[in-house]
Amino acid sequence: MPSLLLFVAIFLSSIGVVAGGNPSQAPNILLIVVDDVGFTDLGSFGGEIETPNLDKLAYDGMRFTNFHTAPTCSPTRAMLLTGADNHLVGLGNMHEELSPNQKGQPGYEGHLNTRAANLAEVLKQQGYNTYMTGKWHLGLEASQSPAARGFEKSYALLHGGGGHFDNLGMFGRSAKYRENDHLVDLPKDFYSTRFYTEKMLEYIGQRGEEEKPFFAYLAYTATHWPLQAPDQSIAKYEGRYHQGYDKLHQQRIDGAIAKGVVPADSQTVPRLEGEPAWADVSASQRQREERKMEIYAAMLDDVDIYVGKLISHLKAIGEYDNTVIFFMSDNGAEGHNVEHGLAELVPWIEKCCDNRYENMGKADSYLLTGPNWARASTGPTKNFKGATTEGGIKAPAFIVYPQIKFENSLQSQFSTVQDVMPTILELAGVDAPDGKFMGRNVLPITGRSLLAHHDDASTPIEAGWELMGKRGYRHGDWKLVHLPAPYGSGNWQLYNLAEDPREQRDLSLAHAQKLKEMIAGWERYAEANNVILPDWVSGY
Repeated sequence: MPSLLLFVAIFLSSIGVVAGGNPSQAPNILLIVVDDVGFTDLGSFGGEIETPNLDKLAYDGMRFTNFHTAPTCSPTRAMLLTGADNHLVGLGNMHEELSPNQKGQPGYEGHLNTRAANLAEVLKQQGYNTYMTGKWHLGLEASQSPAARGFEKSYALLHGGGGHFDNLGMFGRSAKYRENDHLVDLPKDFYSTRFYTEKMLEYIGQRGEEEKPFFAYLAYTATHWPLQAPDQSIAKYEGRYHQGYDKLHQQRIDGAIAKGVVPADSQTVPRLEGEPAWADVSASQRQREERKMEIYAAMLDDVDIYVGKLISHLKAIGEYDNTVIFFMSDNGAEGHNVEHGLAELVPWIEKCCDNRYENMGKADSYLLTGPNWARASTGPTKNFKGATTEGGIKAPAFIVYPQIKFENSLQSQFSTVQDVMPTILELAGVDAPDGKFMGRNVLPITGRSLLAHHDDASTPIEAGWELMGKRGYRHGDWKLVHLPAPYGSGNWQLYNLAEDPREQRDLSLAHAQKLKEMIAGWERYAEANNVILPDWVSGY
């Protein structure tokens, strides 16, 4: 495995960039975020879904096999763009889920606040063109929009999700879109994955002749529910999931082992209590379950196709070799359905949508994959999106810079989404803000560059999580988890991830002193990061 310190040294010397250098010599930055894509979904991470363009990038770069996010969307995105904890920068909870005791509190504004300098602002000040297309989820108002937070050009879905063919929203409301500083209507031929890519290509094509580098933040809404994709895309996967979700779970683990992204002794994880084995599912329900996974695969396949078009364009205009690409999912696979965690959707879906088998995947259908397909997507990890167990917070990620050939490199040391911003700043030769930015006091970046951070195996692993009352804390090989009822036991649980990466053996009784130490560690994290536990537990 090549040294990451050597990587950055070669990188910076090859482009001749230092802090304060010539912006025209700096690399372009392409940050691609997919929504709710599970750890084993990509071919390069063990999956069967056809993702050749993404896999080529991953194999040419470095795959991070121990990369962690927040349990859900907007907290992850807040940390991604600031390098600081979500409880400090406005998304201590998703704005949709704020409890009464959190509303009005610092760090719980429900939008990205100005306490931290965000990545777009910093790069723009250093001479970058800054573009954003896709899911924002960091503020609904004009003053909270991408245009107000450093992006020169943007076309953003403001909410956490929406229809992939129109503005069908969630929970009965319409999804809102903003281009630059104006609310806009979607074009009649809208398909999210295609449109966000083409809009990004348009923005890149509008650059002036000053040869400024660009920072492009492409935030796909795929594969977030509702499950929707063009008919021809779905047809490609028809019949591929006839074996069912239990066999796919094993196949995904075998594939991940073969790709080297999980240990060779990785094992399956039990289904959620009450979920049926595939052999016990009726023929009619099997048909519906298969179709859901076919649609899901089609959605990710389309992402791959359009990323391929973007890469081809960068090559055609001579920018690819000078572009750093970072790819990630925003959390673990989506495992909810209307029966598990989102029952409040049922009355609205019955009124708005047509979920008959023959209509599944179309613009007026509204479906989620559910916990059993999510179990396959997360591989040998417990639970899925929304949980602070590994299945909720471990996501696929990779970085590639075409001038450096990594030759299928893997990096297994612990990392988090907070590490992305300092990594990008280092690659761009830009100093991180030091307490002040654009006349205001700002928080320090608490993430550490992946380029140096991972080269030091002696760096102790320490991280905390909290979202909607679900808590987690990591120190070394030890992991502390608290999932409130009905989503867990309601008690602190203790795991040794070196011995039990599936989080199946609770050691809280056997190691009472370690439990006490870990709870104290979580409390330190909570105090340092202004964690306010909600006075009610969210279903998400």
